[in-house]
Amino acid sequence: MDVKSAEKFMHQNARPLDLARWQYLFENGSRENVLKILAMYQNGDGGFGHALEADCWNPESSPIQTWAATEIIREINLENAGHPVVRGILRYLENTKDFDGHRWSNTIPSNDQYPHAPWWNYAPAEEINYNPTASLIGFIFRYASPESSLYRMAEGLLNEAYSYFKENCPMESMHTVSCFVELYEDLSQGGLDFIDLNEFEKLLRGQIAHVLTEDTSVWATEYVCKPSLFIHSRNSHFYPDHKELCEYECHFLSETQESDGTWAVTWDWGCYPEQWHISKNWWKADLVLKNVKFYRSMKVD
Repeated sequence: MDVKSAEKFMHQNARPLDLARWQYLFENGSRENVLKILAMYQNGDGGFGHALEADCWNPESSPIQTWAATEIIREINLENAGHPVVRGILRYLENTKDFDGHRWSNTIPSNDQYPHAPWWNYAPAEEINYNPTASLIGFIFRYASPESSLYRMAEGLLNEAYSYFKENCPMESMHTVSCFVELYEDLSQGGLDFIDLNEFEKLLRGQIAHVLTEDTSVWATEYVCKPSLFIHSRNSHFYPDHKELCEYECHFLSETQESDGTWAVTWDWGCYPEQWHISKNWWKADLVLKNVKFYRSMKVD
């Protein structure tokens, strides 16, 4: 892998937030700088918008874009639960209208007023969807006070989510599965035994195996499910099951890196061509971050 060309692309092309993430991860940069720039995407209600999730240019707060902020907070291993950005997110999750008492909405009506990918078109929920709810429950357990009403609410939501998960395995959506993996990791790392974590891990192992794209011939051209979506280091509970595929993904990344240090974006909006051209460049930076991070986490020479 050519990390130097990836670094050059990030400094020349990435938006400030993604460059700050790169600098934190690989150049001894500041965690606080990431948070300072991340806060620019945060609205007064504590939620996030403004194309933080680059496929949706809605400036209004939404659960999905707020989830995108929680991913960055996890990435930088923030331990300060009292940080204003975190407190704002918790306030939003407790008070947003985009919560029906059981799940936070996957799409919101105002998405349709701004450029966005077709999968973020507003669609009233016709079936239960735990993307991003499962992950947001884990975030609450990780950062909210156990004495808070939000934490107590999350305990009830966890029981509902886990019951749904057990009854509906195997699921087909890799992104929903990823949200449940994040929930498991937050519970496991926090030593929280509200549910049977051994059972949860066993079910997730089968679920991950179900959604992974074993046919590596399509990885370069199709939007597929690779191990890096769930496995972020050799210390992952799910690494031993997919060690060979993780090693192959590292080889794949080295072989498919483009001359400018990036990797191909294998999806397309099919609409809003001018905005998609911008978002595609943002996604290239995000892929650079994730791919270099995964490659290094596997400690491949």
